[in-house]
Amino acid sequence: MDSKLIKKTQVASAARTGVSVSSAYRVERGLITGDKPPLRNWKTRHDPFAEVWDSLIRPQLEKHPNLLSITLLEQLQEKFPEEYPDKLQRTLQRRIKKWKIMNGPSKDVIFHQEHVPGRMGISDFTTLKGVTITIVGQDFPHILYHFRLAYSGWSFMKVIQGGESYTALANGLQEALWRLGAVPKEHRTDSLSAAFKNLNAEEASDTTTNYEEFCKHYNIEPTRNNKGVAHENGSIESPHGHIKRRIEQALLLRESNNFKDAREYQVFIDGVVASHNRRNAKEAEFEKGYLQKLPSYKTTDFTEMVVKVHSSSTVEIKNVTYSVPSKLCRETLRAHIYHDRIDLYFGCEKVFELARVYGRASAPSPPIWLNKNSCH
Repeated sequence: MDSKLIKKTQVASAARTGVSVSSAYRVERGLITGDKPPLRNWKTRHDPFAEVWDSLIRPQLEKHPNLLSITLLEQLQEKFPEEYPDKLQRTLQRRIKKWKIMNGPSKDVIFHQEHVPGRMGISDFTTLKGVTITIVGQDFPHILYHFRLAYSGWSFMKVIQGGESYTALANGLQEALWRLGAVPKEHRTDSLSAAFKNLNAEEASDTTTNYEEFCKHYNIEPTRNNKGVAHENGSIESPHGHIKRRIEQALLLRESNNFKDAREYQVFIDGVVASHNRRNAKEAEFEKGYLQKLPSYKTTDFTEMVVKVHSSSTVEIKNVTYSVPSKLCRETLRAHIYHDRIDLYFGCEKVFELARVYGRASAPSPPIWLNKNSCH
């Protein structure tokens, strides 16, 4: 073959592959194979922590894996002044990170959940940190019950007095479901541990039974997170922050954290949550097509006690003494106990209502006679 023709072919081939003619000649002679050289496995500079790594740093990391590089560096600076300047912190960070990858403890594995429409509703309690709410100028201790559909983000919040309890959970959940107008297939809580505080074994068993009966009434599967595994409740923990920021912003626009009563405060919370729900209106409407129907009637969302009215016109409920009208002296009543009130029944007639008080105290409540005849 003509050498001139070969040369042109090599030039054309080199141009076609994007390399120089000289590189094409070296490829032809086998001087360039295209294989990458192996990665170096040696260090190009001295390790400044070589003398103290095995004797000081590594033993402490094995004992306390969460130690920070700045903590260890400051410790070295105290023991060996002027030998370990601040500029070595980044080097120490890289060395610690490499050790954790090769020898450190296992990390928690988080499986990100894919939420299915109509499947899960989540309940939790939260507080407004750093925000003081007052009722007629007096501090109003309370928490907020939060229910949320995991798929669409539709939310409901209820002002709860007296802390976390089964009654607060049942009352809040039932109101949320009827406000929603439908029922998810599963109800998720953190652990319900707060519902069992200060309960003896018999009361705790009753509470468990009540919750199971509640879920059975609404055809909900009760589930809960593993205790101490915070990320499992992430579908509501993060939304807590979003809605609470909305509440704080709305309070700033309102220019007052004072309310005339708890009902006015609840109306304010309802307005903030309604504004939040409008942003998820399309998703919520879509999800409602996958939710279950409500039952034909509500179920018990309170705890009940049989109480005897003393001759002193008082009654003791949950270690608190309440004043009641003298007409009820020596009568036996049924008390329906909610988080914020106590309804007293004579037979099937509601005869008196008390504002609930927490703690061992005397509570001379003003009479609230009810003329309605209502059987429950």
